[in-house]
Amino acid sequence: MSNSLPLSPLSAPVMPAEWERQDAIILAWPHSGTDWAPMLHEAQACFSRVAQAIVSEMALIVITPEVEEVRRQLAHIDNHDRIIYQSIATNDTWARDFGPISVVDQGRRILLDFKFNAWGMKFASNYDNLICREMASNGIFSAPLINCQDFVLEGGSIESDGIGTILTTTTCLLSHNRNDSLDKKHIEDVLCQRLGAKKVLWLEHGYLEGDDTDSHIDTLARLAPGNTILYVQSRGTRDEQDLSLKLMEQELKAMTNASGDAFNLVPLPCPEPIVDEAGERLPATYANFLITNTQVLVPVYNQPSNDARALEAIAQVFPGRRVAGIDCNALIQQHGSLHCITMQIPHNFLNI
Repeated sequence: MSNSLPLSPLSAPVMPAEWERQDAIILAWPHSGTDWAPMLHEAQACFSRVAQAIVSEMALIVITPEVEEVRRQLAHIDNHDRIIYQSIATNDTWARDFGPISVVDQGRRILLDFKFNAWGMKFASNYDNLICREMASNGIFSAPLINCQDFVLEGGSIESDGIGTILTTTTCLLSHNRNDSLDKKHIEDVLCQRLGAKKVLWLEHGYLEGDDTDSHIDTLARLAPGNTILYVQSRGTRDEQDLSLKLMEQELKAMTNASGDAFNLVPLPCPEPIVDEAGERLPATYANFLITNTQVLVPVYNQPSNDARALEAIAQVFPGRRVAGIDCNALIQQHGSLHCITMQIPHNFLNI
């Protein structure tokens, strides 16, 4: 069934930055068998808005066990012919974390299929961990898929600048039930060997209440062009989250890239607290944006002042791209946002 290859040594891999040229974005569609069931209509409406924004410029790969139903839901959107449907069973919709991770190894394009165990076995992942191999079996990839199932890694836990710097968090990569048998040095060795990291930057701090990913980097700090990091800034209060964000800011100020250069730091506002029906705070963040070829799609939360400040800050860092806000109040109810539901596929990795 699988077209994935056994792990073989990579000579000089590089993980492309998200702002490099792409061919498509992956979405895994919400259905009644996912945790979206109690609010399925709201979730699908949000996914539809994201889909429309993506197909305005490029191909969209939709993974779903209900192809005809999703085709009906999306029939009204412009450029529908850019959608590629994949009939594959799913547990959930967080494509960022179970999607393939792309590298270029001396001109060879390669997709890496790391193990996905639902953020340390917090939830079911029996279908989601097979998705990359199912896609390879369907023949959608032009690049080979290499089996990396000996190592747990989620796409939302790593950021690459495309020239050797990988940014991540100790809270996530060193957490229990991911790679317990490996210490920090061995995990760093894997990032160097398979993603081409010349320098791994570990954030010890950074925390959002309600986050069940163990502090994925894409909720906290994002690498961007011009040796820049966009990061969530403390609101200035005294709760546990804001103290952690202040400490994270101090760490970022002391960091340098693989060439030894200090980063240009651009703060993003922290949204006003958003809570669920039980009164528990949700991990809303503006850092969870998606970079495409011509756009930056930013989650917004019906907070006019904060939304505007976030869009303005991101626009300054991506002057050649249209910056568009997408209401993600539905997504945050399941503790994720816009970047979490997407995974980009770089140029010339697909048979399209």
